[in-house]
Amino acid sequence: MRSDAVHRVLEEEIAEARRRRDGRPPRVLDVGGGSGVWAVPLASTGCEVTVVDPSPNALATLQRRAADAGVAELITALQGDTEALHNYAPGGGADLVLGHGLLEYVDDVATSVSSLVAAAAPGGAVSVLVANRYAAVLGRALAGRVSDALRLLHDPDGRLDGATDTVLRRFDGEQLRQRMQEAGLTVELVQGQDVFTDLVPGAVADGGAAETLADLERGSAGRAPLRDIAARLHAIGRVPS
Repeated sequence: MRSDAVHRVLEEEIAEARRRRDGRPPRVLDVGGGSGVWAVPLASTGCEVTVVDPSPNALATLQRRAADAGVAELITALQGDTEALHNYAPGGGADLVLGHGLLEYVDDVATSVSSLVAAAAPGGAVSVLVANRYAAVLGRALAGRVSDALRLLHDPDGRLDGATDTVLRRFDGEQLRQRMQEAGLTVELVQGQDVFTDLVPGAVADGGAAETLADLERGSAGRAPLRDIAARLHAIGRVPS
């Protein structure tokens, strides 16, 4: 897996799930992760991963990726959405449920988070990754689009109008924490992903300073106020045992 802060937290969660299961493969449910960006690396660590996604094209990409990585036998691809997660979760629940890039697009956030929680095993974790409102504000302002930045700042959902925005909502850290707590989770972590990567020149990100930039990202991920301007916000919530 990659070495950024989100992947490192997931690696720790998988290691803990393996200990709870006496060495048996951790069970992961990846909701909306059809193309396999998260599922294939997790399967490469020995996890049994079920991916639920409404897009057949995304699931086809997942299956090709899994085959190329030699982990096809560890990944189950199912076409569906959050409303039917109870049909797809492993018996007894998943040790780790991913909702990455999901909550920005669903019609009902509360219902979707509750579905993620219901699909997790007691003591398991729910990992959520969402677009950050304040990163969008900062990005528009730095690009000279100050009117758009002001609208994003004040809009209740942190978005522009439907004709020019691709998401239904963006979150800040407190909103994300509150949504997860309302669903019954104990929120153990809220951190940022890509605090600087989208801001520094591409030559820096791709050149000799790439590893230094990665160290900077990892060091900044959990530190306010830097995490609060990250491109995405990541939270881990624990299901009661």
